[in-house]
Amino acid sequence: MRGDDRRAGAPVSVILLLGFATVVLLAMLLLHGYLWFRLVRSTTHPGRLRRRLTLLTLVLALLPALAVMLRRILPLDAAAPLDWVAYSWLGVAFYAFLALLALEPVRLVGNVVLRRRHRELVASGSRRAPGGDDAAARPDGGTATGGTAVREVAVREDRDDLSSRRLFLARSLAVTAGAVALGTAGTAAWFANSSPVVRRVPITLTGLDPALDGFRIVTFSDGHLSATYGGRRFRRVVDLVNAQRPDVVAIVGDLVDGDVPELREEVAPLRDLVSEQGVFFVTGNHEYFVDTSAWLRHLPTLGVDVLRNERVALGRGGATFDLAGIDDRTAASSGLPGHGADLDAALDGRDGSVPVVLLAHQPVMVEQARAAGVGLQLSGHTHGGQLWPFDHAIRLDQPAVEGLSRHGDTQLYVTSGAGYWGPPMRMGARPEVTVVELRSPRA
Repeated sequence: MRGDDRRAGAPVSVILLLGFATVVLLAMLLLHGYLWFRLVRSTTHPGRLRRRLTLLTLVLALLPALAVMLRRILPLDAAAPLDWVAYSWLGVAFYAFLALLALEPVRLVGNVVLRRRHRELVASGSRRAPGGDDAAARPDGGTATGGTAVREVAVREDRDDLSSRRLFLARSLAVTAGAVALGTAGTAAWFANSSPVVRRVPITLTGLDPALDGFRIVTFSDGHLSATYGGRRFRRVVDLVNAQRPDVVAIVGDLVDGDVPELREEVAPLRDLVSEQGVFFVTGNHEYFVDTSAWLRHLPTLGVDVLRNERVALGRGGATFDLAGIDDRTAASSGLPGHGADLDAALDGRDGSVPVVLLAHQPVMVEQARAAGVGLQLSGHTHGGQLWPFDHAIRLDQPAVEGLSRHGDTQLYVTSGAGYWGPPMRMGARPEVTVVELRSPRA
């Protein structure tokens, strides 16, 4: 089965990876084209310096796409330096782009003011040479009579003065944008690598027996263990989860960005999770970029139960509720036989009077959950936006970015994730471990 799964899934993963790398490359070229125009062409004179900066800009534009394409070729240790440089620069470039875009009105107004002042100076005759229009030196050492040469010199001086002022304005804006980008990216890097915040979220679940009041589901998502995230930082997440004394632990997808041999040590802390009623996991879309089957075999060896379109009964004191889990919505296109989100299979035959909590990586599955009568869905995927203002773009694809929301009779909680993907940064979305405390309406 293992060989069949790998043969079925690998071509699709490679095609997805190449397609994604192409999209990244085009986006990088557009982004860096704008950065080159504002930070290089507008601030330098033609010559050696501009050529060198142009070459540097091109190299930086290619780095993120190169990191994506080489990810499946280079071993993890070899990929780490490239990933750190490429993705860190990507975060800086993104905020430099936003800063320059925000400064565009200043640049436009500044240029309008400079041109107006230039015209006023020309009209007032303030650039006339001493001695009036009678004579002026010629470039060949002779003289030219009349006002023609004087006007040519004055026009040249006015043009040079305007060009100098515009260059000063462009450089000032470039320095400002660079300072803003570096400051923002540095702050975002600090947030991304800081200890996750613990959010305690009480949720009243219709039909929950009073004996289950206060039942703690500790959940996190999007660890994205990779060349740039893992080690002591993931160990810290596990310790933080244990400190909440969970009744059950729920990991809602995108745990890894690499294969088992690469990340065996990074994922090992999962073995130390302590929970009264178990640790459960559902796949995210990133699990289908790697050897999915190998991970689904490895996680149970660490004490993590994988829910694939199925459910388990949890409870205490004779009272129970159902914990269901489904594959990621992208699983059906992975090429792996039997993979795909199937909520009907997960809920088939259940007692409708018993409340159900659904683990589904992507919040968009809440519409199916609502139609099926699910009381609560726990999701991740969005990273809370990770880098502001991406949270606004995420709303085009997902019904919620983070936090608790209601969709009909179904409640949805979206955790902002423990790790990061791409730039090792978070701005406006702290890493998070969530303690969902189930409440009974009859308690």
